[in-house]
Amino acid sequence: MIEVRVPGDKSISQRALLLATLAEGESRLRGLLPSADPRSTAAALRAAGARIPELPNDGSEIRVQGRGLRGLRTPSAPLDLGNSGTGTRLLLGVLAGQPLSAVVDGDASLRSRPMARVTNPLAQMGARFSWLGDEGRLPVRVDGGALAAFDYDLPVASAQVKSALLLAGLVGGVPVGLTEPGASRDHTERMLRGCGASVITHVRGPGRRIELRDPPPSLRPLDVDVPGDLSSAAFVLLACALGVTPGAVAIEGVGLNPTRDGIVDLFRRMGLRVEVVPGPDAAGEPVGRIEVGREALRAISVSEADVPTAIDELPALAVAAVRAEGVTRIRGARELRVKETDRIRALVVNLRAVGVEVAEHDDGLDVTGTTAALRGAVDAFDDHRIAMAFGVLAAAPGNTIEVSGKESVEVSFPGFWSLLERLRDG
Repeated sequence: MIEVRVPGDKSISQRALLLATLAEGESRLRGLLPSADPRSTAAALRAAGARIPELPNDGSEIRVQGRGLRGLRTPSAPLDLGNSGTGTRLLLGVLAGQPLSAVVDGDASLRSRPMARVTNPLAQMGARFSWLGDEGRLPVRVDGGALAAFDYDLPVASAQVKSALLLAGLVGGVPVGLTEPGASRDHTERMLRGCGASVITHVRGPGRRIELRDPPPSLRPLDVDVPGDLSSAAFVLLACALGVTPGAVAIEGVGLNPTRDGIVDLFRRMGLRVEVVPGPDAAGEPVGRIEVGREALRAISVSEADVPTAIDELPALAVAAVRAEGVTRIRGARELRVKETDRIRALVVNLRAVGVEVAEHDDGLDVTGTTAALRGAVDAFDDHRIAMAFGVLAAAPGNTIEVSGKESVEVSFPGFWSLLERLRDG
């Protein structure tokens, strides 16, 4: 059995940097993902006065001296978040309650992504936003200050929107109540509780009610080991599903948060042999070992109810469907259209380019499995998950596929291509 590790969780790494900055005292962070997105978030926080060391390539410990809940300052230049959608949306919530002004910007891909879903409710709390380009798109000027208590029904389950509003309530010192129609990732709630904030979650059928009650005057510092990223582990599962690796694989130290482990169940439904061995918690998160063995794949139907806990991993599942018997149908995944790229369109274009029969829908796609050798050239569209999904497909036996834009994997998985080579060599 091949034993591998994947890099630290991107979502938890960025939240750890933000909360360590807002805490009082010294936080100790280990296992941070040393990729482009967390580094962009760290750089933006430094520009606003945070004392964050450079992120080490080996995930070794860094210590962050907190600035307190309202200790950031007006930066002298725009805050460049690169390609980090998570960093941007969460930082907008933090800035909304700070007594400062800042311009938030990013690269061309990030500028194309919608921000009004975050800024509109933040504006209702009292923050002011001025669009410096296209309405609802970066760059945007944030004028933070006093905020009002807020109660809001999220139109779709979104961890980024939810987190931005909770962080705004935290730094603004006002209660926030949120209702979401489904269960989105709860990393922010878990980490806030670990820092001493009272965050209450009520389950209401498929939805959730989240309340930040009596925001504390300060946060305790963090002492965190960031678990491996399940979204990155999904591409190791994909490699097993497509027969890239000749034998079984064990992925050590992976985060198994129940609000984002849906991909494990989906791969099991497709026929992949997956066993999860629980380990000790880390950063308030369940962590364990995932053991994977290849079996014949069968087509499945993915419904809207399946999507919230597997949204970022659906590109991997869609590519696995290429070798599943039958037609795999994915629905209720319209959110894929507003990621780093329109992932539904990117999947459809690339699958057709290598000879796979695929139908596009507004909220998903249908992939018809095939045993044919696949040939052609595909484009990552500057999207790390598209690059990894088709990189694995290219490495599968019998295929001859050229992937352009491979460098985009640096956003979340430095070392991915080396690991893929190791998996192929056994």
